[in-house]
Amino acid sequence: MTDPAPVARRTPWWKGRALRLTLTTFVVGAVAVLFAISLSRNWQDVREQDLTPSWWWAVAIALFAAAVPVTGLLWRSLLLRLQPDAVVTRTEAVSVQSASWLLKYIPGQVGSTLNKVLWAGRKSISRGAVLISVVYENVFLQVCSLAPGAAIVVAALGPQVLGDEPYVLALPLLALLPMALVLWRPAFHRAVDVAARRALKREVPRSFFLSTRATLVLLVGFTVPRLLNAAGFVVLATAVTDVPPDEWAVFGAAYVLAGAIGILAVLVPSGLGVREAVIVAVLAPFVGIAAAIVVSVLARLCSTVGDALVALVYVLTRRTIPKEIRP
Repeated sequence: MTDPAPVARRTPWWKGRALRLTLTTFVVGAVAVLFAISLSRNWQDVREQDLTPSWWWAVAIALFAAAVPVTGLLWRSLLLRLQPDAVVTRTEAVSVQSASWLLKYIPGQVGSTLNKVLWAGRKSISRGAVLISVVYENVFLQVCSLAPGAAIVVAALGPQVLGDEPYVLALPLLALLPMALVLWRPAFHRAVDVAARRALKREVPRSFFLSTRATLVLLVGFTVPRLLNAAGFVVLATAVTDVPPDEWAVFGAAYVLAGAIGILAVLVPSGLGVREAVIVAVLAPFVGIAAAIVVSVLARLCSTVGDALVALVYVLTRRTIPKEIRP
């Protein structure tokens, strides 16, 4: 008689959560300390910056907020390409996207993704199609941020970008390699199909994946919300410090690039601190460290106020949706 096979012990759920919380606290704390050191060294210069509020701040906030419903409309177009028989109104797409955006403060995009998946279940829309649409959406936004953002920053700063450690910028650019595979239909379909067969014992329809033409069209479309973000930051920066028109492109690129790097820091809620550190590193050669710190912190403040406008959009659009399928 043989001994029974040992039963594998599962790690308690609370240990995994504790580990993630510890790592998140460490990363946020490290970024906060480094940022505080830089701020203390330049505190006198920071105090001399003119922070008189102006209507341009409101314009920047409106541009930051407008990027969210525009992304929602693009996501709707993407989802309808994956599942043409799905019924999703534009108002509903904006509402779902707004709710998902407000859940971005949960690290790793978990809350954002879960919101769309649960909504899909109530709408009788394929959750697989929605999950794949979320992957596409994030990849499109990242590619539209990393590729042009890095190109403009490198062209403006040259090989000395980000100080004496140019490889720091190369690290997030490595993320473009797996993203390129996602944008290539055969590779993405194969990877998802193999995982679905092993985990769920089912195949994933090829129709759930975008053709090359559709990928290119949507990739161009997803540049619009990034351009709105860049424009908002440029408006804000020019209201605070002297930014000549020939530097607008690098300022906008710095903001979208910093946002993309912040998203890649999955352990940090909404890239807190990471985005500001990148903005300061890129813009310091143009306006000095003090002004770069002020602009980065002010951008975080205005984008947070923009989130309040997004919440208002969510409340207003949600009321037009039947209760049983509200996000």
